[in-house]
Amino acid sequence: MSLDDRRFRDALGQFATGVAVITTMTAEGERLGMTVSSFNSLSLDPPLVLFSLHRRAHSFAAWQQVSRYAINVLNEGQEELSNRFARAKGEKWIGVSPLSGKTGVPLLPNAVVAFECEVYGRHDGGDHEIFVGRVVEMHENLAKRGRPLVFFGGRYRHLVDGSAHALPSEADFMHGW
Repeated sequence: MSLDDRRFRDALGQFATGVAVITTMTAEGERLGMTVSSFNSLSLDPPLVLFSLHRRAHSFAAWQQVSRYAINVLNEGQEELSNRFARAKGEKWIGVSPLSGKTGVPLLPNAVVAFECEVYGRHDGGDHEIFVGRVVEMHENLAKRGRPLVFFGGRYRHLVDGSAHALPSEADFMHGW
């Protein structure tokens, strides 16, 4: 079965994702940053997370060389920052005063949460490479908790409120579809 690329992409857009900026420092001292919506949890024991990068990304080769990075989950007021770090080139760091993480990686101020990671593994993901990181430090911004930047249907969205609904029961799953 052959899938139409645009139709497939639009269908994937029906899954809401958070927005994160991955940040690191190269061995030469250059700061790198890239917006991703492919961030996911992977394991609690050990604490693993993952994200993926397109193999044709301008800085892909540099990302393959780093041993530590941070995953900064953006808050709902950081759309401009997301757009800035989504660009392929240009000075993404102008006007940004990063914090220094305990592992030395740059952290973005006001992120909802930042995970400092050590490289755990990399895997083939077709036109992307999947980066798996072991979380070694975590920084939570309690003032922004429950206010992440969300991407859905090809554009940024905001949660209506920070409240949560009750989880569905097992019976709800049995009668779902």
